[in-house]
Formats: sequence, C-alpha cells, structure tokens
Amino acid sequence: MAKRDYSKDDIRQMAKDENVKFLRLMFTDLFGTIKNVEVPISQLGKLLDNKLMFDGSSIDGFVRIEESDMYLYPDLSTWMIFPWSTERGKIARVICEVYTTDGKPFEGDPRNNLIRVLNDMRKAGFTDFNIGPEPEFFLFKMDENGKPTTELNDKGSYFDMAPMDLGENCRREIVLTLEEMGFDVEAAHHEVAPGQHEIDFKYADALTAADNIQTFKLVVKTIARKYGLYATFMPKPLAGINGSGMHLNMSLFHDKGNAFFDEKGKMQLSEDAYHFLGGLMKHARSFTAICNPIVNSYKRLVPGYEAPVYVAWSGSNRSPLIRVPNSRGLSTRLEVRSVDPAANPYLAIAAMLEAGLDGLRNKLAPQEAVDRNIYRMDAEERQENHITNLPDTLHNALKDLAADDVMRGAMGKHLFQSFIEAKNLEYNSYRTQVSQWERDQYLELY
Repeated sequence: MAKRDYSKDDIRQMAKDENVKFLRLMFTDLFGTIKNVEVPISQLGKLLDNKLMFDGSSIDGFVRIEESDMYLYPDLSTWMIFPWSTERGKIARVICEVYTTDGKPFEGDPRNNLIRVLNDMRKAGFTDFNIGPEPEFFLFKMDENGKPTTELNDKGSYFDMAPMDLGENCRREIVLTLEEMGFDVEAAHHEVAPGQHEIDFKYADALTAADNIQTFKLVVKTIARKYGLYATFMPKPLAGINGSGMHLNMSLFHDKGNAFFDEKGKMQLSEDAYHFLGGLMKHARSFTAICNPIVNSYKRLVPGYEAPVYVAWSGSNRSPLIRVPNSRGLSTRLEVRSVDPAANPYLAIAAMLEAGLDGLRNKLAPQEAVDRNIYRMDAEERQENHITNLPDTLHNALKDLAADDVMRGAMGKHLFQSFIEAKNLEYNSYRTQVSQWERDQYLELY
C-alpha cells in the first residue's frame, strides 16, 4: 500500500466528502499490539495541529504513571477510510507517532525507533530499505459465545481449492478488502497446514511495510469475524502441524539502484549483499528474541515442520535461516525465514536493518552457502559446515539478545530495557505452569 502525500486540507476535504464521523488513531505498543484512540470527527482539527493527548501510562512498555501525558502526531500519509462503516458514518484511521509533552519523539514508541534506525541507514549512504512480508495465519471456528475454539475451519493443504478449502470465500473477501484499501496483493493461497492461509502483498519501504503488516492483521481479523471465524497470528496454535511464519524479504538501495545486485559478482550478488548477509548471520541468535518474541514461537522453530532451526544461508534450498531467491536486478533480495507474525514488525525490521548495517560497517563475511538439506545432516556434519542452532527457548534467546550491543542499539535503551524485563517475566510465568503433556507422561509413572 503506497504512501500518499496528503496535506491537512486534503484530509479535511476527504473527511467531509466521505462522511467520516469517527477517527481511529492507531499506534503500536512494545509487544506489537495495535492500539487505537477513537475520537469523533470534531477532534480532527486538534489532531492535525498535533494537540491530541492520551494517557501513555496505560500502554504496556510505555511510561510510568507520573509521566503519563503524551501526544499523538499523525502521519498524514497513512490516512485511510475503512471500507466498512457504522450506521452513523464512516471510520477513518491514521497511524500516529507518540511524542512527549516537550515535543520530542518518544523513545518507547517502536515506530519512532524504526524511523531512527532508518535515519542511521541514510547516514551510511543508503536511500531505502524495502521489505516484502509473507504473513501466515490460521482460521478457527468460534463457539456460541463468540470465543475462538481450536476447531479448524477446513481440512485443506498447500494451494488446495474448494471444497477442501472452506476458508476460500473468507480469504477472497480479505483480498478484495485489502485491494480496496490500496494494497497490491501478489498472492493468496491455502498453506500446508489445515486451516492455515497466506496472503502476500507487494514490498514497500520499511516504515510503510511495518504499517501495512499492522493494517493487514486488523483487516484479516475483522473480515474473519464476519464469517464466524477467528483469525490468529499465533505462531504454533496446534501441535503436529506446521506453524505460521512471516518471512521477510529485504533489499537495500542507494542512488545507483539495488545495493545487493552486482552482475559480475558471485551469484550476481554485490559485496554489500555479502556484508549485509554476514551481519544477519552474526546477529541471528540475538535478533531471534525480537523476531520470535513469545514462548509459543519456539514450538514452531523445531525440525520437521519447514521452519528454520539452523543459522545458515543458501541460494537454492529452503532449510537454512536465510535464502537468496533467484530474482536479480532490482528484485535482488535476502529472505529471512525465521520471523513469525507475533513479532512487532517495527522492532523486527529495525533489528534486521541494524544487523545488516553492522555487517556493512565491519565488512563481515558470511560462512559459505549450504546447498544441502540441513535437516538431514547429523551434528558432526553441521559442525563441519559451521552451522549453529537458533535458540530453542525464549529464555535462551533473551540471553543472546542481552549480550548483543548492536541489537541493544537497534532497539534503543527504553525499548530494550522494557522488552527484556517484560519477556523475562513472561518466560518465568510460563515456567511455573504444568502442562497436560507433563501430567500424561509422569503422573502415573511416578
């Protein structure tokens, strides 16, 4: 979904012409949860003058109660009128940046943090960092009380069509709604697991791509409910079948074009591409906590279900963490396959970019490509090929993150401290639980 250069007068006129009655002011908290302040259209003038205030202490990872007053500054390029409306008029949304009372960007706002990292990129001589996401999700039936069940809506598999894919009509309406909202949808299909779907939309600059991911999640959940279904972006909602990922395709640009492409380079990749790849490889274990941020993420990152488990790269096979798709020229890109849709997209993209920039600054070289199926290698073969494992628990991932100064810098002091503290609490809470699996295994045995 391309950004548009709207003026304040453009916004006022569109609101009037389209009978907009409510404004949904969206921003994202530390955990990637979409937050919104909904106000009547009468508050539009105050919003456009950057004078709309909210209570930041009520948002996870933001501020303490004694410093709660914060302002929402609208990014006018994100103005959009929802295709659905109430009986009393339409609803428009605008994505906002959070500012402090002294007029400074709030460091605990993940979107502000990505803007900061993108400025670092420009200082390094690059113009754009493009991201093409591939988010997957499950559709579950809901019970009579409107609560999600674990009953899948179909028994389909990869690329299946009706009648096996009972979610096809729902998915089709999601696509049509997204297109109506300005998304350029490139593909929509049933995924490997029953009840699992993927919708890919065209790449965009990093900030727009993160905004698009958040808007996409909102649309998917809204349309699914119309069909009596619940859409979840939980990475591994059911055991025994594939989990949901959100592969991120990325490319870096400078004034001369795609910085990753070199017609004369090995695999037609530039030195910049290899250094960026080297940075991603070096910091892979550390950015895992950011890109796979919940306990459940690590139920997906296990062998046997197509999700990457090993830190390696390849130009051909899909078992390593990073793949180099075949396209070249302007489409030359790297695909990081570990990311899941529970990730905060602003933080995940900032982490990827900062890892790559570290590779460029220090001219890091990646290990040799691994063009064999890593899942079929034994531990000795993996060691010979310098292949390491991704962290297998959130606890281990957090330890790697805490020890990495580059990733600390990618998040900024406020977000880093809040994230580490909150996620350690989450893992410690998980550790105290006793699962049904444990009772089934041990209760009678011991």
